[in-house]
Amino acid sequence: MTYEITHRTLYEYAAPVSVSQHVARLTPHVTATQACERFGLEIAPLPTLRQTRTDYFGNELCLFSIQEVHQRLEIVTKSRVSVRARDAIVAEASLPWPEVAQLFRDPVSPEVVEPYQFVFDSPQVRAAVELADYARESFRDETPLLAGAKDLTRRIFQDFKYDPKATTVATPLEEVWQKRRGVCQDFAHLGLACLRSLGLPARYVSGYLRTRPPEGKPRLVGADASHAWFAVFCPGAGWVDFDPTNNCQPAGEHITVALGRDFGDVSPVAGILMGGGQHEVKVSVDVAEV
Repeated sequence: MTYEITHRTLYEYAAPVSVSQHVARLTPHVTATQACERFGLEIAPLPTLRQTRTDYFGNELCLFSIQEVHQRLEIVTKSRVSVRARDAIVAEASLPWPEVAQLFRDPVSPEVVEPYQFVFDSPQVRAAVELADYARESFRDETPLLAGAKDLTRRIFQDFKYDPKATTVATPLEEVWQKRRGVCQDFAHLGLACLRSLGLPARYVSGYLRTRPPEGKPRLVGADASHAWFAVFCPGAGWVDFDPTNNCQPAGEHITVALGRDFGDVSPVAGILMGGGQHEVKVSVDVAEV
């Protein structure tokens, strides 16, 4: 499938901003199943300084500085992305999860050094005994790794309620665990924490989800969403994605933008500024199949 994607982010400040520095991670990732055919990023006011580079995880960054007084910042990206579903994987044929976990205990072979870094705690995701216990209900005895990850995805979907008012980007995972509610970022973090608590490598994936309107209703421009899910490393198959918010495995309707240890590594826009006071952020995403 090929998509035209428009992502608009608008910051409106209560007071003038004299200078600001930002980093944007908005360029769709290139993967074995995804190609970014075109990408453009417009910023208003025009930045005084602007440059691009690739970060440690392979995400393309746009770093920019606005050095004029402003009370409004708008960032608009337009991209054309082709996505294909990966070849079918038989979850029950994957290695038993204890064998996979054993690969990531010292000493670690050079073949798995890259995924090994995703076994450890990260700033927003920490292993815990209670999370390991929760995960073991899906990962019993010699359960195949991907079968266990699929069941964990189902259980998070069933046990946790999607509630956009329950959390913010700063809500700690411990609070999500207690409240049993949150949003896609929270459920991705929960999946990561459960897997890492068992010694399994898992990474955070951010991107877009093409949504469909109710039957008989028109598609609303800008009503699609930024999204997040997790991926687990499976020997022989590589990184395999799971979406606990929707209880599915991402395929042709998930578009990957950035990868990292947790949300902190993939935040779409971050920055520091002088002035501004309180501010309001408005985000709209449009994903149209072409």
